[in-house]
Amino acid sequence: MHILVVNCGSATLKYRLFRATGTTLDPIGGGVIETTAGHGEEIERMLRSLPRPPDLIAHRVVHGGDGFGELARVDDALLRKLEALAAAAPLHSGPAVDGIAACSRLGVPQVAAFDSAFHHTMRPEARRYALPPLPGAQRYGFHGWSHRYVTERYAELAGSPAPTIVSLHLGGGCSAAAIARGRSVDTSMGFTPLEGLVMATRPGDVDPGLILHLLRGGMTAERLEHMLTYESGLTGIAGTGDLRELLRRSDPDARLAVDVFCHRLLKYVGAYLAVLEGAEALVFTGGIGENSAEIRERICGRLGWLGLELDRDANLGRDDRRISRAGSRLHAYVIRTDEEGLIAREASLRFGAA
Repeated sequence: MHILVVNCGSATLKYRLFRATGTTLDPIGGGVIETTAGHGEEIERMLRSLPRPPDLIAHRVVHGGDGFGELARVDDALLRKLEALAAAAPLHSGPAVDGIAACSRLGVPQVAAFDSAFHHTMRPEARRYALPPLPGAQRYGFHGWSHRYVTERYAELAGSPAPTIVSLHLGGGCSAAAIARGRSVDTSMGFTPLEGLVMATRPGDVDPGLILHLLRGGMTAERLEHMLTYESGLTGIAGTGDLRELLRRSDPDARLAVDVFCHRLLKYVGAYLAVLEGAEALVFTGGIGENSAEIRERICGRLGWLGLELDRDANLGRDDRRISRAGSRLHAYVIRTDEEGLIAREASLRFGAA
């Protein structure tokens, strides 16, 4: 059978087509499309470009709430629930619903692959906000397929079948996850993907008192949501969310943006190393984590007191690898994430007979 994995983001459409033969998955097509014309039109163009029609379509959906495991078959009831959850992750969940609708004309089974499911194993003290009981007001976590993939890949590379690591997904969206014996016990994103690390256009942690101050000052909820989602983070400090550009620039705003990014990241790394007992490694992934040797060196260079010794030659290399010296007490790895491949594998196992 042939499985199409669709990943609709705020500005891009990522897709890969796999041929599933028994337990083997072979990618036979895929790409990234800028969605300037809207997801519906771009998905139509993507479907026409495929070498053959899919038999099953799996969509990465950021927010699954509490009601779903990792995968669920799409039907009308599921779509209604996804539409209700879309407001919690507007950059991704709305486009995912649009993608499902656009693909429905093919008449083949569709499944939703939930990004938040990997974090269902979070410890209660990590999941709970210190608020009175409110329906749904808890921490969910995201980037779950990426954190799960690098955890499993690290286990292969390091020969550690139940690894205890800090996983760092750093890209346009950024999150850290504390992984204890292969299971997520804490992560930096919370009720929405706004919480936690500094990102390209999202601020990460912000004092809720500041939010109240802005609302009392006359900012509407809609304007505030737009600012927090599209105008904050690196963009809010230095005018762009492209970290490569910021690292090339030498002006004070660019330097400050990078410093804030790394400072927040180190705070979470330190916290998660304290949460975890016997952490083995940091694992860098995502567009920044995989490609920015400078950011990796900034982070690893501050952890020498924990026994992390960076191998600068390895840090400049490519592909999945260890970038710490062999004698380090705490190691560091770079692993290229493969959310689409993992989603295709799980969809094939669960729905291969669809």
